[in-house]
Amino acid sequence: MTLRVSSLSRLWAMRKPRAAVGSGHRKQAASQEGREKDALSSSQAKPSGPDGCAGTIPECPEVSAGLARQPEEVVLQASISPYHLFRDTAEVTAFREKLLSWYDREKRDLPWRRWAEDEVDLDRRAYAVWVSEVMLQQTQVATVINYYTRWMQKWPTLQDLANASLEEVNQLWAGLGYYSRGRRLQEGARKVVEELGGHMPRTAETLQRLLPGVGRYTAGAIASIAFGQATGVVDGNVVRVLCRVRAIGADPGNTVISQQLWSLAQQLVDPARPGDFNQAAMELGATVCTPQRPHCSQCPVQSLCRAHQRVEREQLSASRSLLGSPDMEECAPTTGQCQLCLPTTEPWDRTLGVANFPRKASRRPPREECSATCVLEQPRALGGARILLVQRPKSGLLAGLWEFPSVTLEPSEKHQYKALLQELQSWAGPLPAAHLRHLGEVVHIFSHIKLTYQVYGLALEGQTPVTTTPPGARWLTREEFHTAAVSTAMKKVFRVYEGQQPGTCKGSKRSRVSTPSSRKKTSRGQQILDSFFQPLVSTDAPIPNSVAE
Repeated sequence: MTLRVSSLSRLWAMRKPRAAVGSGHRKQAASQEGREKDALSSSQAKPSGPDGCAGTIPECPEVSAGLARQPEEVVLQASISPYHLFRDTAEVTAFREKLLSWYDREKRDLPWRRWAEDEVDLDRRAYAVWVSEVMLQQTQVATVINYYTRWMQKWPTLQDLANASLEEVNQLWAGLGYYSRGRRLQEGARKVVEELGGHMPRTAETLQRLLPGVGRYTAGAIASIAFGQATGVVDGNVVRVLCRVRAIGADPGNTVISQQLWSLAQQLVDPARPGDFNQAAMELGATVCTPQRPHCSQCPVQSLCRAHQRVEREQLSASRSLLGSPDMEECAPTTGQCQLCLPTTEPWDRTLGVANFPRKASRRPPREECSATCVLEQPRALGGARILLVQRPKSGLLAGLWEFPSVTLEPSEKHQYKALLQELQSWAGPLPAAHLRHLGEVVHIFSHIKLTYQVYGLALEGQTPVTTTPPGARWLTREEFHTAAVSTAMKKVFRVYEGQQPGTCKGSKRSRVSTPSSRKKTSRGQQILDSFFQPLVSTDAPIPNSVAE
């Protein structure tokens, strides 16, 4: 038997009538409590990001499944047990009070929280929250702090950001990753200034509907923190907290389960302090209820946590001291398998404890790609040595950023030598091909791509300096390169090149690079590459044996 319900709370109302808890989408125009932004990330490794972001939920899926486009009804099995729900006002009130009391004592001092707390202008406050939320998507808090501070110093208002160039935005964002975030943030600022009279939308619904790149989570965070709207939010940290507190073992990535988590978050949010409550839930997930080795003894809601109760029950059962104790509540669906429990195919693992929840999502490995890139330098250029950078297309991966001339490699191709040489000459004219040297390789992992760069270098010694370049190319000094809008991958590539030059430092050990002489075993793809480029290696210029690693 199935029931059609629009939310988890409606299902509960049908099963066990009680007073409704929580406020739907009640709005509070300007709550002085709604101030600080959360430390979104810092826990699980970026489902996405190279850096291990705190487990935020990407915004793109939210746009398609967001507030404005949610299906009105979802199909749920009647066998869902109230064990996974908050069943009465007292339990919800206790959860709110315990969590907020802990947050008031333990919250971290973060620049976006101070900014939002001190700002009285609602539009500026919302802008400050917006910037922090976008930066914290898929990125750790420690990484974001300096970027946020520099951003707000440079563009303290929406108008300032709207007037900036995309080149400036990319330059400041360089190294933060997920570069489309900065572009969309500026697009949103321009829309607010040019089409909305400089005023931010005041509700989660309108924020998501009107601003590009703003999904359900970000809209809810801005609305609750800046404007005091009583709307719940769900990011990766909140998913983890809710799944453990209510022992939800089903896949949180499932559309139905995800919607139930949003319903729980909405039920719990404190109508008097929605911004603080949402930040407290995320803070708890980021600092206490962490993916591995959570600090359960420090948890303010431990007494309400079903996962912790399960651990205690398993420990009692193992010690045979209180087998089958009636005081330990368990999930007992009336019929069939409860949709919110751990699947039968993934039984409880005693070694994991509360970390049995939530269920780990299966991820596809990133696809592998290979590229040949060349650092082309004029050591004797007028005004000092200069290197050539070219701009990437305006859309796609690393859109609009600058990089060294590159070509995509395919093992099946037979003319890579010509392809790379043609690419270089299209930007710089005739070149001494015999001086092109293979220096090593760099592996850089994007969210969905593992890209291996075969790094080459070519110094134009004794040639007439190139003084003109076509549109989309620049000759920069080394100092200018380090402040340009270039990706982290290109900085790794340049460290390999620097490590091969006489009198230069060997670079950081964090770069994942290798050289032909340092690799224990040459890969098949590299053998193919070397066969393509072997004729270009100068016989009187042996490759050094060491390079940055």
